Amino acid sequence: MPWTIERRHPHVAVVTMNTNKVNAQNPAFFADLHAAFDRLEAEFADCAVVLTGSGAVFSAGLDFDHHFPLFARRSLKEIDAWFDAYRATNLRLFAYPRPTVAAINGHAYAGGLITALDCDHRIAVEGPLQFSLNEVPIGIPMPAVYCEIIKHAIGPRAAFELTLFGQIYDLPAASRLGIVQQTTAPDELLNAAVVWAALVPPDCHAAYAFSKRALQATAMTAIDQAARLDRDWLSRGMSDPGSIQAHARRYRELKGKETTWPLPA
Repeated sequence: MPWTIERRHPHVAVVTMNTNKVNAQNPAFFADLHAAFDRLEAEFADCAVVLTGSGAVFSAGLDFDHHFPLFARRSLKEIDAWFDAYRATNLRLFAYPRPTVAAINGHAYAGGLITALDCDHRIAVEGPLQFSLNEVPIGIPMPAVYCEIIKHAIGPRAAFELTLFGQIYDLPAASRLGIVQQTTAPDELLNAAVVWAALVPPDCHAAYAFSKRALQATAMTAIDQAARLDRDWLSRGMSDPGSIQAHARRYRELKGKETTWPLPA
């Protein structure tokens, strides 16, 4: 089922992610995001965007059943092609020229948290939410391009802490670190996100687009430079034998079962 898009205000569109139960990120998720933003550009050109999920999870990050076997095949060409598509998805959201607000309805892990950090403003429901960039402790190098997005969103010190050590943060800690700018009761989440997104009227979207581009200019320059590091090294880190063993360990911990793909000797 395609992601739903609903005009909840004359000039705000609410996009609800629903690729799978926890919005695990895989080729179907990426295709759904691009399809949603194609629709936004074609049918909702006067709208700011609120991005949300449903249930207890905003997005759980990479779909392990898809990605761990991919990394274990150790094909640098295949991993590079995968990352080109993944990178394009995040950059499309990060650089979107109209206001974007993440209405964080539940937990946001790894790539799912990066999706939230791609947005200009983040509002979360009050409750026992968890936030984590846990890639490194499970053997996934954080792409250099995403490091620049993370630093732009929350600042270098917080970015170092979140990215390198992969701890899980509750909502108060996430607020202190700048991951979340606002919190609200669950039944007020979408209303609060729509109110914030509507602060910029459509006739000011051109001014918003230019100002956003200017604010991101340093980050975009760094992203262009970081892309070379990703091309030269990322696929090797993803397919490193130690990384693959760490992937298998995390899979067993999370799924409670053995891996279904061959591991390097």
